[in-house]
Amino acid sequence: MNISFENKVALVTGAASGLGLATAKAFAESSASVVLADWNEKEVQAAAKELADKGHKTLAVRCDVSDDVQVEAMVTRTVATFGRLDAAYNNAGVQNVLAETADSPRDDYDRIMGINLRGVWSCMKFELQQMREQGSGAIVNCSSLGGLIGGARRGTYHAAKHGVIGFTKSAALEYATRGIRVNDVCPGMIQTPMSDKMIAEGQGEELNAMLKAYVPMGRMGRPEEIADAVLWLCSSAASYVTGQSISIDGGYVMR
Repeated sequence: MNISFENKVALVTGAASGLGLATAKAFAESSASVVLADWNEKEVQAAAKELADKGHKTLAVRCDVSDDVQVEAMVTRTVATFGRLDAAYNNAGVQNVLAETADSPRDDYDRIMGINLRGVWSCMKFELQQMREQGSGAIVNCSSLGGLIGGARRGTYHAAKHGVIGFTKSAALEYATRGIRVNDVCPGMIQTPMSDKMIAEGQGEELNAMLKAYVPMGRMGRPEEIADAVLWLCSSAASYVTGQSISIDGGYVMR
């Protein structure tokens, strides 16, 4: 299926690397004007320039999604630059400090919830204001395999990702008759800078054991496989799909 976003505008958070960058590239290659947002201004500017140098229409925005003011400004700049907002992938997220619940630091809980849950809420809030005015739009939130199952020493991360699914379903109900669709993706074990960092911090043996025991396909996923799902959900090919959580995990949750 050849999906085109010609004359459409897409916004991607966490776009400097990993799933966000892969998705921003996919939107650009499908002819969308793409806003790449990330807290790392240097890296997101470089990513946007690389796409622009290939002839794509891009805008780089520094944005910490845990800050409502910055999120509102991000959406305002998007509309001021390109005139509208048709698709949004709310992808920005971070991993928690590994700790059992009894030992989980309060500041880490606040950090995870601020970025992974409140950040998604804030992005949806301002994206939906614009889409509501247009009477059209599609949002995909990034939950996780961790939004569907529990995980020892990862409680705050999993709690936030479960919350993303709740926000997704609720917003989907609110806007189902107003031309706006809201879905989420639940990536499993994907090869990204985040997974590389986990391995560098000593979690490689644990991740390999999980891969062998729980992933029927027996391999890590690629960021492009998430991007493909996001683009489909944002396209007219998914026009009757809303409120769904699509697990892209090599079969993990089948067990």
